[in-house]
Amino acid sequence: MFKSFREDIEAVFQRDPAARSRLEVVFCYPGIHALMFHRLAHRLWRHGWLFGGRFVSQIGRFMTGIEIHPGAVIGRRFFIDHGMGVVIGETAEIGDDVTLYQGVTLGGVSLDPGKRHPTLGNGVVVGAGAAVLGPFTVGDGARVGSNAVVVREVPSGVTVTGIPARPSGPRAVRDEAFCFTPYGATPGTMTVDPVSRSLERLAERVQELEERVNRTERGPEREPSRVA
Repeated sequence: MFKSFREDIEAVFQRDPAARSRLEVVFCYPGIHALMFHRLAHRLWRHGWLFGGRFVSQIGRFMTGIEIHPGAVIGRRFFIDHGMGVVIGETAEIGDDVTLYQGVTLGGVSLDPGKRHPTLGNGVVVGAGAAVLGPFTVGDGARVGSNAVVVREVPSGVTVTGIPARPSGPRAVRDEAFCFTPYGATPGTMTVDPVSRSLERLAERVQELEERVNRTERGPEREPSRVA
């Protein structure tokens, strides 16, 4: 348990340049506090102490503004940056080296008692305000842009943006070394949402056709007659 706690602290230094000391991380990072509450709540939940698990998770929610159901399974070196408004559902599964930003929801869209929430692979980054909804998988190294709404599976290494989320931008580069991009966006490489890009092209085409119609209605321009 203490080894896992040390790894969680080191993960903050890897992904947040604002972190100055371990003392600051331990006392001033709500993502770390929420994870500590969850580790205890999840242990109680697994041992059948369902009310105890929910009670501990409720305390964590009150203290941090981050709601993690005690049934959620979370891997190593998990980092919630800023954190306020994050919601992680009961059957969510999160791999190693995953990063979530403020306002993220890992939710369900079904009332079935089985698997209802998403599974995030290793190294996934989910930007601020994004919602990942449903019992599907977001593959290893995938990135979810801020405010995206993901309702279907995301392949490994793919970046998705928009509502509903679609592939956008270059495929994330993955190697043996740990690769992290804040908010799931690499400056200078992210492209515009494909729906927005299509609408812009359509608007440009309409403008071009309007100009062509106006020229046709005006007819050929005549040179002014010259007086001898």
